[in-house]
Amino acid sequence: MSVVIVGGHDRMVCQYKKICKDYHCKAKIFTQMSGNLKNMIGSPDLLILFTNTVSHKMVKCAVDEAGKCNADIVRCHTSSGAALNEILQKACS
Repeated sequence: MSVVIVGGHDRMVCQYKKICKDYHCKAKIFTQMSGNLKNMIGSPDLLILFTNTVSHKMVKCAVDEAGKCNADIVRCHTSSGAALNEILQKACS
């Protein structure tokens, strides 16, 4: 399963990758808005939005791209490792 995480904290990127690897998921993580974000998202199976730490512009861009490939979208207000574990546990079961 391919996962794209939008938002979160810069210092948590390594933990996000490790958690995704534990669930056998390939992950792309974007904590900052880059100029070509919509080209970098690709076609994931699951898009996770950590809404507390992301701009509205970044959310709109990510949701538009996920809609094109019919990806599941999960919005979570907290950007903790426990929240990511819970999301992936539900998605991978």
